[in-house]
Amino acid sequence: MTDPTSGPAGAGERPVRVVVVDDHAMFRRGVRAELEAAGAGVVDVVAEAADVDEAVAAVAEHRPGVVLLDVHLPGGGGVEVMRRTPPPVLAGTRFLALSVSDAAEDVIGTIRGGARGYVTKTITGPELVDAIGRVADGDAVFSPRLAGFVLDAFAGTIEVAQVDGDLDRLTEREREVMRLIARGYAYREVASELFISVKTVETHMSSVLRKLQLSSRHELTRWASDRRLL
Repeated sequence: MTDPTSGPAGAGERPVRVVVVDDHAMFRRGVRAELEAAGAGVVDVVAEAADVDEAVAAVAEHRPGVVLLDVHLPGGGGVEVMRRTPPPVLAGTRFLALSVSDAAEDVIGTIRGGARGYVTKTITGPELVDAIGRVADGDAVFSPRLAGFVLDAFAGTIEVAQVDGDLDRLTEREREVMRLIARGYAYREVASELFISVKTVETHMSSVLRKLQLSSRHELTRWASDRRLL
């Protein structure tokens, strides 16, 4: 496992063909722009997708070297994209998770689902180009903190099980809002991070507290900490 912030990119002589999968159009455009600016001649973004169905179709059509894959997507999430990708395509395609979530169960579940790496959306354009090159060359690439989750899981110090029953009641978007609020983000910061309105954040937060039978942000933070979701 390697740190995406160190060493040269290993994309080889031809640009790595990349499909960007994320349900936020603004974020996809930003990633494409960053890759085109920092990865000219190294990466080639051949398609974008916003949900599981679009992602499976794009990967099957374009057969990219690397898929930049968000963990939480409409239609089943990033793991579902990997599960539904036909085996002949899987043989030549590697998946690199690019997510706002750095929760242990997301990292471990995505790697178990078939991803070769997992980096968070705080990564810079040049770091992402380097990570894509390394994954294309067969390396396993993680943001530094996340590598510890994977090592701990395979060492047996983290219990890898089905998602907690309480957590299972939340939608993908509610989980994203929950984690950010539990970490102390203000509503407007969550809105900016997830490209949604403050009113939508408030609606999701009310739903999270109701479903988890909690009464405050303080209780939510304690709940999330107990489940190692922070």
